[in-house]
Amino acid sequence: MSEVLTSIKKKSNGEVITKLSPKEYKGKVDPDWCPGCGDFGLLNGVRKACAELGIPPHKILITSGIGCSSNFPGYFNAYGMHTLHGRPVPVATGVKLANHELTVIAVGGDGDGYGIGGNHFLHTARRNVNINYFVMNNQIYGLTTGQISPTSNFGTKTKSTPFGSIELPINPITTAIMAGATFVARAYTGDSKHMVEIIKQAILHNGFSHVDVFSPCVTYNKVNTHNFFKQRTVHLEDVDHDPTDWKAACEKAMVWDDEIYIGLFWQNKERKTLEDLDPVLDEGGPMAFRSLGLSKDKTQKLIHKMM
Repeated sequence: MSEVLTSIKKKSNGEVITKLSPKEYKGKVDPDWCPGCGDFGLLNGVRKACAELGIPPHKILITSGIGCSSNFPGYFNAYGMHTLHGRPVPVATGVKLANHELTVIAVGGDGDGYGIGGNHFLHTARRNVNINYFVMNNQIYGLTTGQISPTSNFGTKTKSTPFGSIELPINPITTAIMAGATFVARAYTGDSKHMVEIIKQAILHNGFSHVDVFSPCVTYNKVNTHNFFKQRTVHLEDVDHDPTDWKAACEKAMVWDDEIYIGLFWQNKERKTLEDLDPVLDEGGPMAFRSLGLSKDKTQKLIHKMM
């Protein structure tokens, strides 16, 4: 175990509890994001959440797509895979189905997740795969230096829309709810303590957890800035929102004015996950640890044929 563990405690019943430090999850590579980028906030938030939940790095796998935010797995000490544009969710699904004992987290940006990967987002929510999807939403394409994304506001002026966007933005929260996600929340990277609690709840939830995270791009989005969100974000907990009220969740998700709600919009604890319903996965433990059912000779012949 790493030397950065903060403490090892023992309960009165003899059970040993290992308390992890967020430093345990620091990758070997330092982030190269622009100073002030909101993505730093989510990276630190996930590290802190995993530490507080006591999940060791070797029990976590993170997938990502393409974009500034998708360099995330390289900055996080866990298993990870930097996949294709818009494909972190199907890869995460495959990982979870192969070894459902892992905590599986998919990350990416709004262009990667809601544009190129929008189809995967919908169907993973529909299937209720027990993974976590954290989308760093900066309402712009940052890696390609500032074009509109699926969440850019109507009228947004960018390099690709010099006269203002004529497209309506999608609403990630209502989209996730309608598609069948069983945990749907929104967080803001500038509100760290609140965000960490949302991330912890998402990881503990049994089902598809989607968290849309406001992560301002300080270089290319001069409208949806940290000041913009600090002046507008309101905790759903402060307005007595009931996350089991489907209608109220959708109504509050559509509010975008002087107040913008963050927190847990919707949670369904009753619906079973894909893993719970699949009889093959329900028996015999994770598929990753099962016997192939083929002799060594047959396995080698099959591999040779495929090569």
